Parts: sequence; structure tokens; C-alpha cells
Amino acid sequence: MKKPVSRILIINDEPLVLKEFVKGLNAAARSLDNPLGITFSGVTTARDALAAIEEDGDLQAVVVDDKLYTLNQKSPKKEMSALELVQRVTRFRPELDVYILIAQEHEDEIVDALFAEAVDGYFYREERDYRGMYRILNAQVQERSRTPFYDQLKNYVWMAKDSWHTPGHSSGESLRGSPWVNDFCDFMGEHVFDADLSVSVKMLDSLMEPTGVIAEAQTIAAKAFGARRTFFATNGTSTSNKVIFQTLLAPGEKLLLDRNCHKSVHHGVVLSGGHPIYLDSSINAKYSLYGPVPKKTILSAIRRHPDAQAIILTSCTYDGLRYDLAPIVEAAHAKGIKVIVDEAWYGFARFHPAFRPTALEAGADYATQSTHKVLSAFSQASMIHVNDPGFNEHLFRENFNMHTSTSPQYSMIASLDVARKQAVMEGYKLLSRTLALSQELRAQINSTGVFRVLELEDLLPEELGRDGIRLDPTKVTVDISKCGYTVEDLQRELFDRYNIQVEKSTFNTLTLLLTIGTTRSKVSRLYDALMRIAREGRAPRRLYRFPEIPGFTRLRYLPRDAFYCGGELVPLVDEKDNIRRDLLDRACADQIVPYPPGIPVLVPGQVITREIVHYLVGLLRSQKRVELHGIVYDGYLPCLRVLKPAEGRGLRRIG
Repeated sequence: MKKPVSRILIINDEPLVLKEFVKGLNAAARSLDNPLGITFSGVTTARDALAAIEEDGDLQAVVVDDKLYTLNQKSPKKEMSALELVQRVTRFRPELDVYILIAQEHEDEIVDALFAEAVDGYFYREERDYRGMYRILNAQVQERSRTPFYDQLKNYVWMAKDSWHTPGHSSGESLRGSPWVNDFCDFMGEHVFDADLSVSVKMLDSLMEPTGVIAEAQTIAAKAFGARRTFFATNGTSTSNKVIFQTLLAPGEKLLLDRNCHKSVHHGVVLSGGHPIYLDSSINAKYSLYGPVPKKTILSAIRRHPDAQAIILTSCTYDGLRYDLAPIVEAAHAKGIKVIVDEAWYGFARFHPAFRPTALEAGADYATQSTHKVLSAFSQASMIHVNDPGFNEHLFRENFNMHTSTSPQYSMIASLDVARKQAVMEGYKLLSRTLALSQELRAQINSTGVFRVLELEDLLPEELGRDGIRLDPTKVTVDISKCGYTVEDLQRELFDRYNIQVEKSTFNTLTLLLTIGTTRSKVSRLYDALMRIAREGRAPRRLYRFPEIPGFTRLRYLPRDAFYCGGELVPLVDEKDNIRRDLLDRACADQIVPYPPGIPVLVPGQVITREIVHYLVGLLRSQKRVELHGIVYDGYLPCLRVLKPAEGRGLRRIG
């Protein structure tokens, strides 16, 4: 098994003093316990320090002398103070530990100047206690790499206690030796069952009311992700969004939201009883991609609805488009509106400057992240980060516990602990590799002459041109329109012939997701497959384009009120396949979502128009199969559940 390598950088502009420090600290590292492979190196200028921090992904800490440091060796007049250097280091890589070398007589002055900065400690320059310095630095790096919950889970498994509690498989004993299901135990591995435990094991803490190792793991995660508080969720970001909605919204209170938000957001509106103000997202009709809401639309909605309790946006989107969040957050906060950002696809962003600022760094009050999507956590494992100065922890906890299982999967919690550790200790290094692989893959795909990677200017609808939108390069969208295959046939060819599974598609694009687990060999195999397909020389074929989803109409009733009505089923078409006119101007009781792209055409309480019915019927008649979530079949007739007239008369109208 590979052993970790941890480097610590000493910055001192006196070469002889620097040499002595590096030599003494390395000697201490060799003579004392060194499980993390700590070594020391030094530089004499701030410029060299910043270069080393950018280039060395194994760097875990820096020790900065409190004197001035030359920024440019050729121009001695250009200097930066220790304060400026610390600020630049922590802006670039906030996960690094930072220590300051000070003179004892200037202690109060230096500590006061750096008090507000992310400084972890101080050493006296004159003492030269290398073994003492090493012990402190080693302990700090070990503290950052600690996984309190995972360590405790592992310790408990090694104790091999007899189980007289749930779950029923009793550490896998019900499976082992069974002629019928022993193969499942062998396939999954024994530790999956050994670590699948019960809330009866008190030393593993309680997710619903953590006071031990789960609380400790969440506190460490909060520091890592730049949050005041962090909560582990085992029901995915879908549930995380609902928990926040129910915490911030009372029935009837307004919420501003992107119509293109994840379906959990729309379900959260129903559960909370909120009054949604839907904002139509931008549309790239050429590629059937739905992007962010234009900034002017968002700012206008904030001005028109200052009584809204919250606004939720998705950043980045499934296709990698990122809002310029800071001015939006500022405008919302000026009206007292809380900002929630769904960062399901962006949980790694804190750990590399190419992806920042994160939502929290831009001032958001809440951020939800699918840690399992882009970091090394198990599926369904997510985090809720809170920076809301008015955070009501009791109310949040009540809503969190309403959705959280009383029998959580401890392996999921452990995976969140481990994913945080990896992000902090080697996230910068792994993300640097991922960015390099993304650049290589983009060049290779374009070199096929048939497939083309879409860049920001291709993805952005015209109305977003000045909105400061940026692209996450780990999401690679490929135009496949020249390859001679339909997108379904191409995906089948990649899967059956080349053993490649892609993330998602539109009628003329494929989306590839690069993660910290992407390797150069995977990139090579993908390039080889696409080049072979390109060399087949197939003539381009006409591709079926999805019709554009009709614009949002209006809400007649609150979504929760409409959803909980019994309603009645009304077919979209009659027995002669003609559109039913009696659907028009009725209020829908369900959420109707064509997938792809996954954007609701109708939400509960929304008025049904002729354009919407034509759109749904067109999808049903299309040769390309599209899932239509929310459609109910009465025999062969597709139906919508709509409110009965009497039910509508008993509800409060909102529009």
C-alpha cells in the first residue's frame, strides 16, 4: 500500500538561517515518529513560495517568517509582508496549515496583526527547537487527516462484539454458509456486513442527535468546506434541499427558484407549503441544453418580491455552467432574502482555485452538496453546509430528523468522513490532475475531426453573454451530430463494443463527467473509441430535436394545496386521438416531468394551456422514447390528474 508523502515549506529570506531550519527539521522528522512521511524544504522569496504552493500537491503546511519577503528577486523594492503572503496562501489553498516564525519581543504586535487571518500557530525564531516544532507540525497535519467516525467504526468492527441487535443479518452471519445467498456475502465482502450496525452501538454516536464522533467529524468537515456548521446526510442532496426548505419556509411564504432546479426542489415546495415564484431558465435550443436563469431576471425577481424568504439556484448546472453568485447574493441579502445554492455537482470546488469561489465563499447562507457525485463518498452520502447568521438549529434539527432514517447506513457516514479527509489532504493534487486530463481529453476529442467539445461560448444562450457565467471543465459536453449515429445508437456502441458508459445525453450531445477518479488510461480508451468511430466515415444523419418546453404559465393555487387534492384523471387525447379541450385552463395536481431533460412542464397548482398539452402529446407521439413522469395511464389513454371544480372552489387562489 502506498504511504503518504507530506511536505512542509519554510519561507525565510536569510539563506543560512533557512538552511539551518530545513536541516534541523528534517533531522527531527527522521529521528521521531513520522507516519505521514513529512519532509521539509525552503524558499527565500514570496514568489518562490507561491510557485511551490501552486506546483506541489503534496504540500500540507507552510511556515512563514514574519519579516518582509521579496516578491521579485530582480526588483528588491517590490515586497510583500507576512500578512499579505498569508492572505494569498489562504486564498489560493485554504486547506493548508499556516504557521508564523516571530521574534519574541514582537510577539504581541505580530499576533495582533495576524489574528483575523487563517493562522494555526506561531514559533519563536530564536529558540530553534526543531524537535518541538516538528512535533507540533506533525500533530497538526495528523489532526487534519483524522477521520473520527471512520476510525471509531473500524475500531468497533475489530472488537468483534457478539451482536444481539439489528440488523437481522447479524454482521453477515445469516448469509455466510447459506447455499442460496452466500455468493452475495462473498461478492460484497465481509466488512460491508461487519460495518452495517445499529443505533444500539452508542460509541458510534447518533446521526439524529450527534454528540460524539459524528459531531466531531461534522465539525472537521465544516472547517474544511468553509462553513460555520456542516451536517452529514444519508438521503442524498434531494432530502437535504427539502430539509432546508422546511426550515426556512412556513406555508404560504415565498421562495424564488429556478424552474430548472432538481426535482427535489419542486417536491420541497410541496412539502413546505411554500409559494414558489418560478424563474424560467435560459435555453440553448441548438443543443437542447437548459442553463442558468439570466442575472437580470433574478435581480428583477428579487426587487419585485422583497417579501421572499429565500432564493435557491443550482451552481454549477449538470452541464457545468456556474453563476457569478456574489452580486446575486448581495442583492438578495439587501432585501433580507436567504440564499440557498444547490452545489450537488460542485462539492469539490473548495479544494482548487480554478473552481472557486464556492457558494459559501460568495456569501450563500446554505449549500447542499452531493459528496458522492464528485468526491469519494458512497451513493446517497451528501452534506449540508450552513453559514446563515440567523440559523435556527432547533428548527433545522427537527426537520432534519423528520427525514433522516433512525437506522442510518454507517458506511455512508464513514465515507463522508473519508471523502473530507481526501479532499483536504490531496484534493488540490487530484483536481490538478483532473484539470490536466480534461484539457488533454478536449484536445483529443477535437482531433477526431468528427466529434467536437462544446466550450463556454457554445453552451451559453445569448442572453447570458454578460452574466459572468463560467464553465466547470470537468463536465465535457460533446457535439456528436457529424458521427452518423443517433445519440442512442452511439451510446449503445460505446457501451457494447468499447465498455464505456457516459453520464447523460441530449439529441445531439453526450456529457462526460471527469472526477478525481479519472485516470489517463480511461482517457486513452475513450479517445481510441471515438477515433475508431470517427474513422468509420459515416454520413451525418438527421437527428430528432426535442421541442422546447413551453414557458411557465402561472400558479392558480399553492403547489401543496393542489397536490393534496384528490383530483380526477382527464385524458390528454380522446379515443380518436384528438386533444381534449376540457383540459385547457384546468389546474394540474401533479408534477409532470419529461426526462430528459428533467425540467417540469407542469407543477401542482399550475394552469394547463393549449401549448402545454400540444407539447406533451408531441412527446408521446415521438419516435424517440421519452419518460414522462407524472403521466397516469387509464388503459391506453395517457391522463393528467387535475383538480375538480369543487376542489378548486375550496382553495385560496394565488393567481
